Amino acid sequence: MKDPYSVLGIPKNATDEQVKNAYRELARKYHPDNYADNPLADLAGEKMKEVNDAYDAIMNERNSRKSKGSNANYNSEPSSFPEVRNLINQNRLEEAQILLDGVPVSSRNAEWYFLNGTVLYRRGWFDQAYTNFATACRMNPSNPEYQNALRNAQRSAGRQRNPYNNYSTGGGCDGCDLCSSLICADCCCECMGGDLISCC
Repeated sequence: MKDPYSVLGIPKNATDEQVKNAYRELARKYHPDNYADNPLADLAGEKMKEVNDAYDAIMNERNSRKSKGSNANYNSEPSSFPEVRNLINQNRLEEAQILLDGVPVSSRNAEWYFLNGTVLYRRGWFDQAYTNFATACRMNPSNPEYQNALRNAQRSAGRQRNPYNNYSTGGGCDGCDLCSSLICADCCCECMGGDLISCC
C-alpha cells in the first residue's frame, strides 16, 4: 500500500483537522456521483477507495496511539462524526453526504446510520431516513437521540405513504360519503344505459 500521507498529499505531522480537510477535498473530487456515465468512473472509484483506505489507516493508527497513551477504556462505538454534524447543522447536506458516502461499509456504525438518516430526513426522503434510524437503533438501542429520530421519521414516513391520513382520524370518509359516492356512480351508469344499484 502507498504511504497514506502521500495519498492525501499531507505531511506526517499534519494535525487531525488537516487530515480530515485533505480527505474531504479528495472525497469531493473523486465522489462517484461526479463520474456518472463517464469513462473515468472506474478510475475515480479506484482512487476513491485508495483515499478511503489512506484516511482509515491514518486515523486508526492515531486513535490506537491515543488509546495506548491514555490507557482509556473506550466502548465499542467508533468515534462520532463531528464534521458531518457541523455540516448538517449548517444545512450543507450535499457535503455531509459526500463525507458519509466516503466511509467504508465496514466502518459504518450506529452514528453513521443516524447521521445518514438525518441527511435523508432533511431532504424529505422519510422512508429511507426511517430505515437508517431503525438500523442505528438496532446497533445502539440505548441512545435516546436515535430513538427520537426514529419516532419522528416513522410519523413522517406514514404521512408520506398515506396522503389521506386524516381519514383514519375521523376527518374524512364516513358512511354517508360512501353512500353519496355510490348514488352518484349509479346516476352516471344510468345515464350510460346501465344500472349500478337496481333499487334506485
